[in-house]
Formats: sequence, structure tokens, C-alpha cells
Amino acid sequence: MLAKTAVAGLAASALLASVAFAQQSPSATTESAKTAAPAAASDTSSFKGTWRASKMVGLNVYNDSNESLGSINDLLTDKSGDIKAAVIGVGGFLGVGEHLVAVPIDKVKFVDEPIASSTASAPATGGARTGAGTTTGAAPAATPPKRNPWYPDHAVFSATKDQLKAMPEFKYSTE
Repeated sequence: MLAKTAVAGLAASALLASVAFAQQSPSATTESAKTAAPAAASDTSSFKGTWRASKMVGLNVYNDSNESLGSINDLLTDKSGDIKAAVIGVGGFLGVGEHLVAVPIDKVKFVDEPIASSTASAPATGGARTGAGTTTGAAPAATPPKRNPWYPDHAVFSATKDQLKAMPEFKYSTE
């Protein structure tokens, strides 16, 4: 029994030693890393002005009249990675009964600024009070949310909800 254990231990150490000898020397490893570093480096300043595709899925889509059409469910790319179409989900509730349509990406406009609210603002409060109980001055102006440079606020597609629902439904191919 002791002989079998000793033989197994010797075999395991021989295997480990062969792996250690097969590794490159530290100087060879650092030299190859230096030559590969420029190709693998990702300087974030070179990507300024680009958007994250993962954040564009789920983006709300409006028409030119600021009416909500739906949201982007998917982005379709060709084999080189260029985005060719956006799949927009129209109608339905929480994805149930949703009509999917694929529209060419060059027909979709992405916008950084939020949709302007069409509701009237509430009367201002919080100013200095006069003797009659009225306020003077306006409430502090609401500061707009800070824009995220990695994705747009929303998308715009020139169509009505009914026009999108009338388009052929997009279905994912299983072939």
C-alpha cells in the first residue's frame, strides 16, 4: 500500500514539474506582453461619442409627435457586427400581446435630450411671503437630469402606432 502511494506521489510531482518547465521564462512573457499591449489596449478616449448597445435595448421609441410607440427589443447586426435593424415592440402590456417589427436602423433617430413634458407646471411655491399671504418669486427651477454619454435618452421613428402594427410581424428564424 505504501509503495502505491509513493509511486502515485512521484508520478504527480513529475507531471507538475513538466508543466513548470513548459512555461516561458518571465522575460519572454513580459516581452510578448509588451508587443501585444498596443493591440489589446482600450483607450476610453478613442470610444468617446459611442453608445453601448446593451443600453439601447429597452429604449423607449416615440414618433415625431412625441407619442410613445413602444421600445427597442433587439438590435440586428450583419456578420461584420454593423447594426442593420432595430426590433421594436409595439402595443401589448409587459411584453404580452406585443407586435414586433424590424425597422432599418438608418430610419431610427436617437436623441440625447428627454421628451419635453406637455403638462402644465404646478404653481410656484416657496417664495417670500407678503402680508397678504401670497408668495413672491418662483420656486427654484428643477435641474434637468444629467445626460449619460454612453446611451441616448430615447429613439424617434417616423410612424404612428397603427402604422407599425400594420407592418409585417418580425419573427426570429429557427433555421
